[in-house]
Amino acid sequence: METMVLTTQEIMKLLPHRYPFLLVDRIVELEEGKKAVGIKNVTINEPFFQGHFPGHPIMPGVLIIEAMAQVGGLYAMVVNKIGDDKVTYFAGIDNARFRKPVVPGDVLRIELEMINCKRGLYCFSGKAYVEDVLVAEAELKATFAPRQEA
Repeated sequence: METMVLTTQEIMKLLPHRYPFLLVDRIVELEEGKKAVGIKNVTINEPFFQGHFPGHPIMPGVLIIEAMAQVGGLYAMVVNKIGDDKVTYFAGIDNARFRKPVVPGDVLRIELEMINCKRGLYCFSGKAYVEDVLVAEAELKATFAPRQEA
């Protein structure tokens, strides 16, 4: 089976997220029915480091989970050829664990394994690594809904 790679520009065509909330820089692997792997380069310029925490910058765990969700959303959109008339919604987060802080200079490698998809509900097992060290993990559920412009 062929593996797909997505650049930042291609990601921005698929996801509605923009700075400062686009948390995936590229997809380095996307294999239908199996998994997706995304990269987030964590820099000191991230706006959340101003307050989390001054003098001791740590990427908030909820943003690591959000980065996982964005990788999962990209997977589902690409595999199912979902257009920009739909938006991804979180449906659940289970068994989230944070193992080690993520700090400026880290390269976050987000690996999502497809568990199943039933009635439009996508279930993933997500793990985030810095180098080969597991820093966070969670089980994620997501679905799609029609996009409504404000």
